[in-house]
Amino acid sequence: MQQIVFLDSDTLDANVHLHRPDFPHHWQSYPNTAPEQVVARLREASIAIINKVRIGKAELAQLPELRLIALAATGSDNLDLEACRAANVAVCNIRNYSGPSVPEHAMALMLALSRNLFAWRQSLQEGRWQQSGQFCFFDHPIMDLQGKRLGIIGKGTLGQALGERALGIGMEVRYAQSQVGAATEDDRLPLDALLQSSDVVSLHCPLTPYTRHLIGPRELAMMKPGALLINVGRGGLVDEQALLEALANGRLGGAGFDVASVEPPPPDHPLMQALQYPNFILTPHVAWASEESMQRLADQLIDNINAFAAGRRQHRLV
Repeated sequence: MQQIVFLDSDTLDANVHLHRPDFPHHWQSYPNTAPEQVVARLREASIAIINKVRIGKAELAQLPELRLIALAATGSDNLDLEACRAANVAVCNIRNYSGPSVPEHAMALMLALSRNLFAWRQSLQEGRWQQSGQFCFFDHPIMDLQGKRLGIIGKGTLGQALGERALGIGMEVRYAQSQVGAATEDDRLPLDALLQSSDVVSLHCPLTPYTRHLIGPRELAMMKPGALLINVGRGGLVDEQALLEALANGRLGGAGFDVASVEPPPPDHPLMQALQYPNFILTPHVAWASEESMQRLADQLIDNINAFAAGRRQHRLV
């Protein structure tokens, strides 16, 4: 009988229905798991389910029964995939489950920042409407997105979904030139040219050694004055201290982030410090977490496990 252990079930909302696999098994679930608990909890497991728990070569060496790690997420940077391959442990992940949720969240951040909604709310709380004596007042700039250029870094499923939505409201959409793709696509630009010409830049690429701090002081400085930066990808894509400085000096029009390099970020983290600015929005890594998307994730997770037990390769990374 297969032994299945879910190490961090609290990464899914309690309202999500996680149906059980079709084959005989024993199921053990833990709300969360500390690094020092991983090996003990997986000692007898043949299938591990994880979202953010880290498993590397040292842990795998102590888990001879393990045959599958089923990621309850798309990203795999918490796993040593080469060590999994060497240990003959299969890895599968979740794909294309948050198609509507993430681009809609990115659009919400773009709209809130371009209309300066948080700054207007703060002014209202401070009594500015009453002080103005007029039917309206003009403390904060408002930018229409129609006719503006959206530069998207990452032309995968989510990046293209955002592009389609942006075209629907009249934006011009361009994508960053891929390092491996064809250089002749009409809607692609080299990264520097994309940053220099875009009114909004949105990140939808994976975190790799190449993309870590892809947006740093140099890149922020070359963005158009007043441009917006959206990150619903990975926290490490942006040098967060440089972002804080760009917000402080007023050159950046605003930023909307759903991810941080450390999650949850400590109180002194640059993104937490940036919350003092009304043109910065931070949400707690929930762009993916609509009710519909979480249910699709849960269903696909079990489908991946069923496929593995039946000898089918489905959504395999290893």
